[in-house]
Amino acid sequence: MRIGDKPKYDFYTIFIFLGLITIGWLAIYSSVNVETYSSIWDMNVEYGKQFIWIALALLLIVIILAIEPKFYERFAGVIYVVSMLSLLGLFVFGKEISGARSWYSFGSVGLQPSEFAKFATALAVAKYLSQLNVTLKNKKHLLIVGGIILLPPLLIIPQPDPGSALVYSAFFFTLYREGLSLWFLTLGLLAVGLFVGALAIGPILVSISVLVVVVVMYLLSRKRKHKKRLAPPRKWLYIITAFLAIGYTFSTQFVFENVLSDRHRNRIDIILGRVEDNKGIGYNLNQSLITIGHGGWTGTGLLKGSQTQGGYVPEQHTDFVFTAIAEELGFVGASAVVLLFMALIYRLVIMAERQRNQFARVYGYGVAGIFTIHFFVNIGMVLGLLPTVGIPLPFVSYGGSGLWGFTVLLFVFVKLDAHRMSYDH
Repeated sequence: MRIGDKPKYDFYTIFIFLGLITIGWLAIYSSVNVETYSSIWDMNVEYGKQFIWIALALLLIVIILAIEPKFYERFAGVIYVVSMLSLLGLFVFGKEISGARSWYSFGSVGLQPSEFAKFATALAVAKYLSQLNVTLKNKKHLLIVGGIILLPPLLIIPQPDPGSALVYSAFFFTLYREGLSLWFLTLGLLAVGLFVGALAIGPILVSISVLVVVVVMYLLSRKRKHKKRLAPPRKWLYIITAFLAIGYTFSTQFVFENVLSDRHRNRIDIILGRVEDNKGIGYNLNQSLITIGHGGWTGTGLLKGSQTQGGYVPEQHTDFVFTAIAEELGFVGASAVVLLFMALIYRLVIMAERQRNQFARVYGYGVAGIFTIHFFVNIGMVLGLLPTVGIPLPFVSYGGSGLWGFTVLLFVFVKLDAHRMSYDH
């Protein structure tokens, strides 16, 4: 970009954003049950608050786009430190809502700092990795960037808010793009698989499976090296691997019982089929599936969904807002929302790859990863494929903190991308 040229904003991304917040507000308007529908400016009802928050989010976009792109790189460390201090402050000044101390209360308005910590962490990771001579093949650098990523969830989990902490797994994909060995991602997926398997079928069967896999791998490796006349594989590596995997498998029950809260344990038990409680902790999920199924192909029409208008899905306007869309707009409307999110994520990856400097690219991949985790987990949650962990659907679920956090996250990248031809180190 030459001096004097206007920034080239990615209007595809902006149009997707506008589409999602519009659909989200309509879904919130429909799912909030009040005796008499009042003005959309009425701050006493959720759709009125969300309308105000959307208006303020649009003002926030203007401010973000007016700031020079270098600002975000220059002050990334400061923003990260302030964000971590805001998370620490919750343990003293936070207000407990729904069993979690995740909010600062300012009269009738609440602020959830974990929604902005994702943006701060994405900036900090991008800042560190874009420094001269930083490489993920260096153990010291890998430990430092790992600490940057792990600190926020370590502060969020005790609130307790495991859903928000889960989002930071998105940075695995960012690090992989920047040179992290695929083994780390594979190790993470194996850890999740062993954890779920131990809870679903028991640690003994999982441990036997681990032993079988390790023995087969050892025999295959020995046979392959024998054919090539190489030194035989080291038995102790396979023995240690089996020992660690089995030890981890048997520790899952302890972690499940002592780290997770009762409500999260119950929700996981329901997903895994260990208990059935459609009138208790599983009521929300059961009603979610009924509501989605009731929509059929084309839906019942806006404000005409019996499940949604009857208030059968508790707190439907927040994490389960997708059920209102599925019932009143049907499979067609729900699919449109899914396609919009897929288009947004695809667009973010395209934008990230065309950046001319590493800071913008790393930040872009962080943004894409965060939106991917939120989208995948929220939709999986309402469909009963994943446990209910309290992850909102970006730009669609009710909430000012979430809307503003996602808006800042997205439009800082839109700003960096608009100046990609002139913004460089």
